[in-house]
Amino acid sequence: MEKKTIVLGVIGSDCHAVGNKILDYSLTEAGFNVVNIGVLSPQEDFINAAIETDAQVIMVSSLYGHGEIDCRGMREKCDEAGLKDILLYVGGNIVVGKQDFSEVKARFEAMGFDRVYPPGTTVDTAIHDLREDLGVTEEAIGA
Repeated sequence: MEKKTIVLGVIGSDCHAVGNKILDYSLTEAGFNVVNIGVLSPQEDFINAAIETDAQVIMVSSLYGHGEIDCRGMREKCDEAGLKDILLYVGGNIVVGKQDFSEVKARFEAMGFDRVYPPGTTVDTAIHDLREDLGVTEEAIGA
């Protein structure tokens, strides 16, 4: 079975690169094809990379607190670009200040994100969710 492709990046004006590199390495080791667009990435870069690589998932990271602003309208832009079935994941420090995560999660889900992760989420959690959402087993992706 062909490896599932994930577009990974850090959205907006966020330049936090360490977590991005850890995710890239861990997802690759788990058997996924990772297209890492790096930091300081606008929505359009995620979408264009997903189109070019026929990705199944866009995984957005944000650590500087402005993820909610940076992610607005992303599902609609994906739909307009023909990516209606793409999975959207977002995680990190995605809002400014201390807010109840259940409310934050609900807002991002209302924006069309399939998975929303708080700070401190383990990579293993994301890998488990990816496998579940993509309907693949470890053996199927070559892990």
